[in-house]
Amino acid sequence: MQQIQIRTDLALEATESMRKQAEGEIRGVVLEEYDCMEDVHVTRVMITSKNAAKSVGKPVGTYVTFEAPQLQGYDEDYHRSISEELAKALRSVLPGIEEEKSVLVVGLGNRDVTADALGPETVDNLFITRHIINEYGKQAYRAEKMHRISSLVPGVMAKTGMETAEIVKGVIHQTKPDMVIVIDALAARSTKRLNRTVQITDTGIHPGSGVGNHRNALTKESLGVPVVAIGIPMVVDAATIVSDALEKLATELDSGKESLEYFRNSADTQLHNMYVTAKNIDETTKRLSFTLSEAINIALDMEQDKER
Repeated sequence: MQQIQIRTDLALEATESMRKQAEGEIRGVVLEEYDCMEDVHVTRVMITSKNAAKSVGKPVGTYVTFEAPQLQGYDEDYHRSISEELAKALRSVLPGIEEEKSVLVVGLGNRDVTADALGPETVDNLFITRHIINEYGKQAYRAEKMHRISSLVPGVMAKTGMETAEIVKGVIHQTKPDMVIVIDALAARSTKRLNRTVQITDTGIHPGSGVGNHRNALTKESLGVPVVAIGIPMVVDAATIVSDALEKLATELDSGKESLEYFRNSADTQLHNMYVTAKNIDETTKRLSFTLSEAINIALDMEQDKER
């Protein structure tokens, strides 16, 4: 029987899984951990070799993961603090962001599917400047230095008949941005990270890979400009939930071990084709998308550089 594959878009989870199997460190993978706030844990995973990338299943690059248990809450001050910390991490992976750049922000996903609408809703709250600067100059904002920020919501292939990568490449060809920031909803391995974790990476993104719907990659190699991806896990594999429940049972009952082993090696179950999200996902998506948009706005605000 073929073993069920439990998917995740988080490099941290993939690394944890490999370290558990290897029972130790993985050559070519460097981890740095710290707390940026009282209850916000940050893990920086740096995959430095092709062998390590193959083992972990993620491209060579840097992955910064914020784990914030209260991210689902309604505390505006807390979300503002998270946005500021995310902005610092974002600036650390954006190449040459201290100088004026043309930045294209792409919101991936389907606006009509709430759990997949994180990208489009984040773009809705961005501070877009390219058209004003092109028409009137930076003096329109009374600023000495400003990034030219534009945005794009390419939709999904079922509606457009085109790959997202094709649309983005066309826009890049016409507008010639210096870099691209991509926002997308992700899939998690653990229910504890659902709607509570933010991943920032300089490796770009493979849309739909977390749910087995592989689309053309949006990377520096495919687009010709640096690509930074930001995502939050909004869905979790249903097979994960059952597997975790059986694993907990296995620690309490000897018979649970047999059930867990049978489930993990069964190809008959349909759970690996189902994905679960939170019951209040509409409110959560709206709140988290605003937090991400604030982080991007802060990171791209050159006026704040004077204060740093």
